[in-house]
Amino acid sequence: MLLLRPFRLLYGLLAATLFAVSLLIVVPVYFLVFTFFSEKRAPHIAHKYISRSWAKIFYIIFLIRVKVKGRELIDKNKTYVFVANHLSQLDIPAYAIACRNTIRFLAKIELTKIPLMGWVIHKLYLSVDRSNKEARHRSMLNMRKSIEDGISVFICPEGTRNRTSEPLLPFKDGAFRLAIEAQVPLAVLTVIDSQKLLSPLRPVELAPGIIHAIWDAPIDTRGMTEADVPLLKEKARALMLAHLK
Repeated sequence: MLLLRPFRLLYGLLAATLFAVSLLIVVPVYFLVFTFFSEKRAPHIAHKYISRSWAKIFYIIFLIRVKVKGRELIDKNKTYVFVANHLSQLDIPAYAIACRNTIRFLAKIELTKIPLMGWVIHKLYLSVDRSNKEARHRSMLNMRKSIEDGISVFICPEGTRNRTSEPLLPFKDGAFRLAIEAQVPLAVLTVIDSQKLLSPLRPVELAPGIIHAIWDAPIDTRGMTEADVPLLKEKARALMLAHLK
């Protein structure tokens, strides 16, 4: 569904306003969950009952639908390293809707400074300062601990939103090294068309429509070593490109 730019701008401003208002409602709910439930249970409750519901309700209100294909390939009771392409700010809610497993996103440290939302990111997810080598190493240790605790990690290996005409940006090694070190499956999600509804070049102009999210069968990393990082990275890239092209 296409809208003229002035209407997309108004639509986007309305969505941004509603999102800001919804933070005032949702953050106290997160606070209650992390206050009254154990550190082990709180992330599972927060993801299942708050994050996914919040994303679904928001998308219903703004007539955005996420069509998920291959969901049956992902065991909701297993722990994975999830990777996905990143085209738009709409991707994060789409990831939450597509993924039933409890996940911790790897987020840029700058996002933790956003009022209210930064607190949610700090409590729910993992952050990294990419400009600091020691911080990157510490984030890898935190991700390993999350997996050991039974909570999957979700990483965008491109490192940022793709603002180019290419289907994918170059991948960084971290997600693939993590999957091999932890010896857990790598699950690949490809998101299609989110940039048509909210472009990374015009992030306020929103339109209703459909986002496609496609799962491929997870890649077994058992027996892989550090030397297999490039191979695993290329396998994941090939799966995404097959859908994007």
